[in-house]
Amino acid sequence: MLEIRRLDTQDAGFEAAFQRLLERTPEANPEVATTVANIVADVRARGDVALLEYTNHFDRRSLRHAGELEVPAAKREAAWNGLARELRDVLQRAAERIRVYAEYQKLAPFEFSDAHGNRLGQRVTPLDRAGIYVPGGKAAYPSSVLMNAIPAKVAGVPEIVMCVPAPGGDLNPVVLAAAHLAGVDRVFTIGGAQAVAALAYGTATIPPVDKIVGPGNAYVAAAKRLVFGRVGIDSIAGPSEIVVVADGGSDPRWIAMDLFSQAEHDEDAQAILLSHDGGFLDRVAQAMQERGAALPRQKIVAASIRERGALIRVRSLDEAVDLANRIAPEHLELSVERPEALLPAVRHAGAVFLGRHTPEAFGDYCAGPNHVLPTARAARYANPLGVYEFQKRTSLIACSPEGAKQLAPIASALADAEGLQAHAASARDRA
Repeated sequence: MLEIRRLDTQDAGFEAAFQRLLERTPEANPEVATTVANIVADVRARGDVALLEYTNHFDRRSLRHAGELEVPAAKREAAWNGLARELRDVLQRAAERIRVYAEYQKLAPFEFSDAHGNRLGQRVTPLDRAGIYVPGGKAAYPSSVLMNAIPAKVAGVPEIVMCVPAPGGDLNPVVLAAAHLAGVDRVFTIGGAQAVAALAYGTATIPPVDKIVGPGNAYVAAAKRLVFGRVGIDSIAGPSEIVVVADGGSDPRWIAMDLFSQAEHDEDAQAILLSHDGGFLDRVAQAMQERGAALPRQKIVAASIRERGALIRVRSLDEAVDLANRIAPEHLELSVERPEALLPAVRHAGAVFLGRHTPEAFGDYCAGPNHVLPTARAARYANPLGVYEFQKRTSLIACSPEGAKQLAPIASALADAEGLQAHAASARDRA
C-alpha cells in the first residue's frame, strides 16, 4: 500500500512541511564528490588504461583494448535494420517532430550600421564537437539519444560523440538504432564519471569534446560539475520532477498515472499534485492505490511517493500556481479547463503541459520540445536543452574612420577613469 503525504495550505504546519519538500539540492555529497574527483583525475592522467579499468569494474566487463569500447557504425545500422517496422516508424515520427521543433530554435546572425558608419553584428557558429551522455543503468533511453543528438545536428555540429554504459556488456538495440537514426558519429560503451572525464579531456581512443550534455546519476552530475570550464555543460541534472495543478475535472486515474510517470524514474524523483478540490485529491489518492500496485516498477514508485511526493490542498488555483512557482519544477501540468488563463502567472517551469489531454509523457517522447530540462529548482534561471546549446555567438565590430573618432573620447575617458592607460592611448590613437 502506498504511503501518500497529504498537506493543506491552511494547516498551521504547512509552511515547514512544504519547505522540506523543496530541500532538493543538486550538490553532490562529499563521498560522491571525492570518488568522482579521483576518477576524473585518474582518467585524465592515465587515459585509456584507467578508462578500461573503471569500465571493467563498474560495468562488469572483461575488455582488453580500448578500441573494444566503440560501437561500429555498421553495428548501429544493423540494430536499426533489425527493429520491428512499427518501432522504426514511431522512432522516425518522434525524431521528425523533435527536428521540426528544433529548427525554430536556431539563433540567427544579424548586422546593422549606426549613424557614424560603424558596423555591429553577431555571428552564429556551431560547436566543433559535442558529447552526449545517455543513461543506461536502471532503464534504456533511446528517447534521450534523439533529444540530445537531433538539436546538435540541427545546429550544424560536425561531430557528435555519444557515451552510454553497457552493464555486463549488454547494450539496448533500440538505443543503438536511435543513435543511427539521429546521426550520431561515434558511440562508446562507457558510463559514469569516467565517461565524462574522457569526453572532457580526451584519451587516445575518446576524442575530447567542446560541450557535454545529457542527464545521468549523481556521479555523472558531479563529474560534469567538476569538468565545467574545461568544457561546457548543459546543466547539473537531478532526479525527475512533476507538479500537477488540477481543478478537479480531470479523470483521477489519469492524474495518478501522470504522477507515477515521474516517480517510476527514480526513488528520489518527486511528484506533487496541487488542487483546491479536496474530494478530487481523495479520488486521486484512491486511484494511486489501485493503479500503483500493478506497476512493474512499483517499489521505485512507492519509495518516490513516500519520500518526495505529496497531494496538497490549496485555497485556489491561483495559490496552486504560486506554490508551483516556488517549486520551479522540471515538468508542470495544468490539468484544468482553461490552462491559458493560468499560464501568464507561471514563471518557473522547465516545460508546461496545457490541458487535460497533454500528459508529461508526450513531452518525454514525441511532442517536439526537448525532455532534457532543468531540475532541482533550476527552472528559476535555466533553460531546456535546445539548438542554442550547440551554437556560439560571436560579436562583430567594424569601425569607420568617422565612427572611430566618435568612439575614441568615450573609450579613452572610461579607460582613464579605470586607470588603464594603454587602453586610453589605444583609443586616442584612433581619434
